[in-house]
Amino acid sequence: MTRIYKLLDRQAWAAAKAQGVFNGSAVDLADGFIHFSAVDQVRETARRYFKGQDELLLLAVESDPLGAALKWEPSRGGALFPHLYAPLQAALVGEVRALELDEDGVPDIGTLAP
Repeated sequence: MTRIYKLLDRQAWAAAKAQGVFNGSAVDLADGFIHFSAVDQVRETARRYFKGQDELLLLAVESDPLGAALKWEPSRGGALFPHLYAPLQAALVGEVRALELDEDGVPDIGTLAP
């Protein structure tokens, strides 16, 4: 089983938990899928797209239960990224980690399980 990761603000996660489902952020909805990152991609995603953003969480999800709705597709630099073409059931989120910003304003991801 492969663990994938989603960066999300606290408010969006609180709403998703209350509804039992996360339908996606504004970027996800515009692109037609929920963006995730693999363990070796999430730090660069945090640096590029979330620098300076407070109140961030890192969600960890096992990929197998997502089934055929999860597709690994080329993105940044041709690397395959996990994209979920369905809402994310909140119950499938295995870990939620609050993130602090490092001295450069980048979310500090810490140590992750692959």
